[in-house]
This record gives sequence, structure tokens and C-alpha cells, in this order.
Amino acid sequence: MKTGIHPDYHQVVFMDSSTGKKFLAGSTVESNETTDFEGNEYPLIRVEISSDSHPFYTGKQKFAQADGRIDRFNKKYGLQNK
Repeated sequence: MKTGIHPDYHQVVFMDSSTGKKFLAGSTVESNETTDFEGNEYPLIRVEISSDSHPFYTGKQKFAQADGRIDRFNKKYGLQNK
């Protein structure tokens, strides 16, 4: 790699703002905040949503249409599944 043209890649702690969960990952993002994580000090990046709070990963998502087309048709016209 050429020197001087690539951003600085370093370890950063990401923190989910809604749950407070922290995880360590490599990133080029800069931050003025720091935090202690597992005995070392790292830059802190706050994120609004992560796998700890996302409805898809937590299983708390809402299904708008849980029924399929056939079930809705049968329910609409009073037919029973056989």
C-alpha cells in the first residue's frame, strides 16, 4: 500500500445508545470521546441501533401481514381450511 493516502485504521468501541451495549471493532472513524473497554482505552462511537436493539435480531419485530393471500381470502369469504 502507498504510504500517506490511506486513513488510519484502528480499534474503536461502538456503543448502542438505547441499550448501552459496547463492542470492539476496527474502523477508520475518528472520535473525541474515549472509553475504557476490557482494561484498555479506546475511542468511543455512539450508534443509534445495533444487533442488540434491532427488532430483527431481538425477535420483537411486528408483522404487518402475518397471513398469506390464501388465508386472507378464506377468512374474508368465510371458508375454512381443510
